[in-house]
Amino acid sequence: MARRGDTIELAVLGLLHEGPMHGYELRKRLNLMLGWGRLLSYGSLYPALKKMLRGNLIEETVPEGPQTRRQRIVYQVTDLGTQEFSRLMSEVGPAAWEDDNFDIRFRFFSSTDMEIRLRVLEGRRSRLQERLDRVQRELAMTQAEADRYAAELQRHGVESVEREVRWLSELINAERGVQQATPGTETPPAPAPQAAPSTPS
Repeated sequence: MARRGDTIELAVLGLLHEGPMHGYELRKRLNLMLGWGRLLSYGSLYPALKKMLRGNLIEETVPEGPQTRRQRIVYQVTDLGTQEFSRLMSEVGPAAWEDDNFDIRFRFFSSTDMEIRLRVLEGRRSRLQERLDRVQRELAMTQAEADRYAAELQRHGVESVEREVRWLSELINAERGVQQATPGTETPPAPAPQAAPSTPS
């Protein structure tokens, strides 16, 4: 499972890859990306930024202009940070499709080639299908014992996973359709049908 610090690092590199920004804007964009259930505090963001500064993945500058009592520092990615972002986005192992990491990687899918996108999408779908099969087996065994509220919660969880599996299948089919239309060439990613559905653990 990806560590939270690694997930934040990937997200920061991806956002700064699109352009420099100051800490407040960076935190706001990260919270939009992570979702309401994983709001990021300054106490989590700034230690991550300091670590990335020490590693020369990002650098900070103070914009030119009238001096104020508290100048806003602007962060931007370095060449080394760009290389690290590309390396992280090219990884296709199990960490790429875990809950905490998949949404971030999907946000920056336009920075990867089609083969990587397909492998990550297929890995995510397989992981969710395994989860769905397990939950359905457990549901069949415990349904008789559960009250109607517990049963309703379990049903909601199953439906949420089923929705994401269908969504992933649509994305995979769209990517394969583009791949078959232009064999041997790299093309822009197919448009996503919609945002990723939230999935219970």
